[in-house]
Amino acid sequence: MKYNYKAFAKNGQVTTGYLEAKSTQDAAMILRNQQLSPIKISEQTISPINLFNKKGSFSSKELIFFTRQLSTMISSGLTLMQALRILRDQMSRPSAKELVDKIVADIEGGSSLSEAIQKYPTVFSQIYVSLVRASESSGLLDKITDRLAINLEKSAALKAQIISALTYPAIIILMMVGVVGIMVLFVIPQISKLYESLTIELPWSTKFLLGVSYFATNFWFIGIGMVVGAVVGFRYLYKRPTSRFVIDSMLLKIPLFGKLFTETVFTEFTRTFALLVGSGNVVVGSMKQAGDVVGNMVYKTEFNTAAERVEKGVTIGDALSASSRFPPYLVQIVKIGEQTGKLDDSLMRASEYYEKEVEQTVKTLTTAMEPLIMVILGIGVGFLLFSVITPIYKITSSI
Repeated sequence: MKYNYKAFAKNGQVTTGYLEAKSTQDAAMILRNQQLSPIKISEQTISPINLFNKKGSFSSKELIFFTRQLSTMISSGLTLMQALRILRDQMSRPSAKELVDKIVADIEGGSSLSEAIQKYPTVFSQIYVSLVRASESSGLLDKITDRLAINLEKSAALKAQIISALTYPAIIILMMVGVVGIMVLFVIPQISKLYESLTIELPWSTKFLLGVSYFATNFWFIGIGMVVGAVVGFRYLYKRPTSRFVIDSMLLKIPLFGKLFTETVFTEFTRTFALLVGSGNVVVGSMKQAGDVVGNMVYKTEFNTAAERVEKGVTIGDALSASSRFPPYLVQIVKIGEQTGKLDDSLMRASEYYEKEVEQTVKTLTTAMEPLIMVILGIGVGFLLFSVITPIYKITSSI
């Protein structure tokens, strides 16, 4: 497990960072062995989509800009300090400018770039720090940051694709909820007064609608409480590994969306794994790190299990083929990469393949959702009209 920490150093200064440990107790023991007094230790979580940074002093766009510009300036012949000072002046937001300023100050104090950015795990992920550390030892900071920038840009583009696929149905659903809400809270109560003055038998749909309207107008606070409770309960369950595994398993089984989630996992895993392996990191450690960023607990477990098999001497291709969750294409292209000695190139090709698959799935999903939403809208509107008009029709036909 990975934990963020905040601790007192020996000189009394507060220091932050992250470490790997089996539990919070083990993390605290590691910190004490390093002569640090822990203040706060919390489990480090990574977003399933935004893989290289979380909310912090940098936005996603600012992190991409920082990484891309750093690569460009260093490859142009500027020193690291010159590049960072220029970047500090280019940052528009005060919080981003302040963060770069702190990094500059740490490096001036004798820290390496990886040590300086490691203090900000909410901005620079463990993978980001690991790659920068590897580049420092190999002298390829410009090339590594260029690869990092490309991966960040691709992750942002992937996120935009998924959001675009979900935006249209989300807007339609919100509109449906708005229309139903107006009907239930304002229209139905007025019509119910007419129905009460009549002695006709109301259909079940009308009785149901009147019951919902009565509950919504008189016990709305219970409804709000149920919604809030459901959100809080879901967040609580999603933080627990066992229940999160079940939820993630269910997400993968949703028609169309499950395929999109799966292809997204393979896209991010292969791209991140290729980046780590191509930068000279150890295969087993790279595999575990790449598995950690996928977000989905089901595949995270599968990737960690495969990494353990590799650690015991099994080839990566055979380790992946032992699970039915990995498609034959991924297994075969990994085996080819191992046989040719170009695993990172093979993984990058796999990533490009799954990127195209995600793009196609998004198009299919968008196309399929339109008629489905129209059908749902038609059923909803038809139910409302049937419930409201049927009693009125009975009244007019009896006159």
